[in-house]
Amino acid sequence: MAATAKKDGVWETVKTVIYALLIAGIFRTLFFQPFWIPSGSMKDTLLIGDFLFVNKMAYGYSRHSCPFSMCPFSGRILGDAPERGDVVVFRHPVNGQDFIKRVVALPGDTVQMREGVLYINGDAAQLTAEPPFEETYERQGPAGNLPRCSNAPVGQGGTCEKERFTETLPGGVTHSILNIEDGSRGDNTPEFTIPDEHVFVMGDNRDNSVDSRFPQSIGGVGFVPFENLLGRADRVIFSSAGQRMVYFWTWRSDRFFERID
Repeated sequence: MAATAKKDGVWETVKTVIYALLIAGIFRTLFFQPFWIPSGSMKDTLLIGDFLFVNKMAYGYSRHSCPFSMCPFSGRILGDAPERGDVVVFRHPVNGQDFIKRVVALPGDTVQMREGVLYINGDAAQLTAEPPFEETYERQGPAGNLPRCSNAPVGQGGTCEKERFTETLPGGVTHSILNIEDGSRGDNTPEFTIPDEHVFVMGDNRDNSVDSRFPQSIGGVGFVPFENLLGRADRVIFSSAGQRMVYFWTWRSDRFFERID
């Protein structure tokens, strides 16, 4: 009897673990998708090594974000339309990789960069100068890339600076942007008109982001279709500055559960 009871107890534990894993898998598939920040294109809003969950229900499901392997529809179902200022994860229209950027313009808007200033529908986004963004000049994340600095050259372990501004979009949405150098290839662009069911996205680290300013024919993002949006990033859950998550001494506890603006 004792052996039978012990066997039953072990089986109940195994079933509990299996059920918990199934529920977690369904929850992840239907509602949230984990995402690690691999590059510095969204500094200082998001840092290399930030870990977040993408809200997959924010814009509804599409053929890209559908939780099933084959979806019987095209376009989107449920959800709201993206808004200016949203930080979104999307499937690249050409190479299929997952990217994270900020929505700055919506269907029907015109967009242009002039001398590093964003113009939407002919009006310049308001820029307010802030203290520079500072970080240590050292290799970052699993890829071990070194940051770019506006005060270069900087020695190993030195303070790497970038100019920082608060940018205000039409409608009053504000967020931080960084500038590394003037006259970079994305500081001046043609005027774009955003087509229906598409958005124009940019990285907050403006001189270190391949985004909608650059056409898909040369490896850029171009206009992003609504159906390619996987979800909205709302909050950083965990953050590590090291090359391995287990290096607990590199954890950024001040960023745990930080809201993404």
